[in-house]
Amino acid sequence: MKGQRIGYKRVSTLDQNEDRQLAGIELDRVFIDKASGKDTNRPQFREMMRFVREGDKIIVHSMDRLARNLDDLRKIVKDAIAKGIEIEFVKESLIFNADSSPMSNLLLSVMGAFAEFERSLIKERQMEGIALAKNRGVYKGRRKSLDANQITELKQRAANHENKSALAREFNISRQTLYAYLEA
Repeated sequence: MKGQRIGYKRVSTLDQNEDRQLAGIELDRVFIDKASGKDTNRPQFREMMRFVREGDKIIVHSMDRLARNLDDLRKIVKDAIAKGIEIEFVKESLIFNADSSPMSNLLLSVMGAFAEFERSLIKERQMEGIALAKNRGVYKGRRKSLDANQITELKQRAANHENKSALAREFNISRQTLYAYLEA
């Protein structure tokens, strides 16, 4: 059964451009996330996994675009294969399907481990840079999302039992940030 060719692109930040990924490859549908690959909690990734059907092929520029975590990468590939979906990684020239060889699975683990290692190095360098900036007095932390008046209004409205999800949307913050303000 021949299915659709589904593209998945991911960049880590909103200001990054995903155009180079899968350039020139014919696709029936493309899902694009602008989010970290640290886990699978990405809206377009989840939507893609709901969308794909048996016989479809997911095409990704490289393994690190699909997942930066070896466990997640292996689970994504395993779950896709179990549903009769094929995954192709263009940069690595690897295709995973029900007929994948033990060598392919070894390469998936090795390449996935490199992606995870690379992410841990990035985080380590970032933390070192922040520590140095703090020592120099340059790093002030992330700018607050809300000013003092907005925080007061948010707390009052939450105390009046307004829907917290609606408040988060209105103030353009995540629910996690909303709860952090409420607990402070």
